[in-house]
This record gives sequence, structure tokens and C-alpha cells, in this order.
Amino acid sequence: MSEQPTHEETAVTEQNAAADDDTSLPLFHRTVRPEWIDYNGHMSEAFYVLVFGYATDAMMIETGLHAGYRESTGCSLYTAEAHLRYLHEVAAGSHLAVRTRLLGVDAKKARFCHELYVVGAPDDVPEPDAAPVATTELLALHVDQRAGRTAPFPDAVRERLASLVEPAPAWAGRSIAEVPAAR
Repeated sequence: MSEQPTHEETAVTEQNAAADDDTSLPLFHRTVRPEWIDYNGHMSEAFYVLVFGYATDAMMIETGLHAGYRESTGCSLYTAEAHLRYLHEVAAGSHLAVRTRLLGVDAKKARFCHELYVVGAPDDVPEPDAAPVATTELLALHVDQRAGRTAPFPDAVRERLASLVEPAPAWAGRSIAEVPAAR
């Protein structure tokens, strides 16, 4: 088994140039590895998070929060909250495409989501009417790691993030419903 690439290497090499303008982010692609399959015969929940993490790295590269930025400023994005929905089983060898959407940004925070699709080939784009197999919505904070607290985004980064903001999909903003006590 070969060594796993770093998040940054994967993000750079796996990006799809499907977005041909600056108003959307490229799709992120990955193929489900056999070791990602659990005892139920489909992709284990941990690997959905891994793929979404790689897609976040790709988004960071596209918006100026890349390795050079982190090294020179000591700042990075930290996930503060996430809501993940597992909607359909994913088999070994499935080709995945992740669509990332920015939903909001302010001085120190970004809200975004990822939608995971199974596609026919490694670089395919999901059909317009395709349903995601999983989704996640995240709230991330821009953190100055040296100071140990949140810090404002540089203007250029905030403006790039803001230029990508689009309306939230209908599923975003949901939370886990309470389960009533058994009677």
C-alpha cells in the first residue's frame, strides 16, 4: 500500500478545473480506496470526514490560505463546528467529486459547505440533477496560531471569500433533532 499524500498535495493534484471563472471553486476529486471500506461493506464514516477535509484544503488554496500564507503569517482556518449528513452508501472504487460553496464570511469567520457526489470517472462533474451522497456544513475561524486567538482575515483573502458567497442550499442550517424519551 502506498503512503497517503498530504492534504496539501492531494488538494493541488486532485482539483478539477471545472470552474472556469472566479465565482465558484473547482471540484475536488478522490477515489474510494479499499481500506476505506468498513465492516458494513461501504465507506466508513471517518473517510467522509477525510475527503471533506481534503476539499477544505483545496478551498483554502484557492482563496489564498495556502501553505505559504500559513507559514508567513502563522494564521490558518480552524473548524469550530461541523454538521455532517450521510445520505447514501458509497462502495469501494467509487469516484467522488466534492462541490464546495461559501455561504458567508465576516472579519474572522467563514461558513461553507461541501456536497459529496459519486461520479462515473475520476474527473467527472456531477449531473445537474444529481443528489449528493453526503454533505457537511462548517463554521471556521481564522486563527493566529502564534497569538492563540482569532484574527481578522487579510483584506484580499476576505474579499476573495466574499466573492464566492452564494445562497445556502436548502439542507444547510439544519441541526440534529432531539429524540424524545421512551415512554
